[in-house]
Amino acid sequence: MGKDKGSLEKAGEKARNIRLIAFDVDGVLTDGKVIYSSSGEGIKSFDIKDGHAMKLAKRAGISIAFITGRTSGVVQQRADELGVDHVYQGAVEKTEALDSLLSETGLTAKEVAFIGDDLIDIPVIQRVGLGCSVSDGVEEVRTRADLVTSAPGGGGAGRELIEFILKAQGLWDDVISKYV
Repeated sequence: MGKDKGSLEKAGEKARNIRLIAFDVDGVLTDGKVIYSSSGEGIKSFDIKDGHAMKLAKRAGISIAFITGRTSGVVQQRADELGVDHVYQGAVEKTEALDSLLSETGLTAKEVAFIGDDLIDIPVIQRVGLGCSVSDGVEEVRTRADLVTSAPGGGGAGRELIEFILKAQGLWDDVISKYV
């Protein structure tokens, strides 16, 4: 995790309030590259560890959301596979998606974590209880985030964030007890 010890402690305090984790997709759950097949379909690569961590979070009672500026059938397919609770695609104004999410869930912004990587994510990062960036996010995002992962987008950053939150809430050992 990036940032100094004091910042990590503050982020840990904020993480204790989190009831929902929202993820940008391109550049966070993927490496940000879009590959097109010969038929024109966009292809994305997701880290399997991020997906497993989302299932662990859900097991611990934490909801998952995707808020992405692009629209892709592949994103919906991945969300369906993982049982993602809320999916907002084509969210050019991500704060509008956040407002809808808060309205639908009855949560406050303080109870939401969001992880992003680019300028479009800054308004949400600054509004939620725990605003996060991937290590390869643009500088403007990293400097405004409460927490910066060690992992880059598409390389397990989602898993790292979920573990951080579950450990801060004292839930990690219980969630992984069936494995160890």
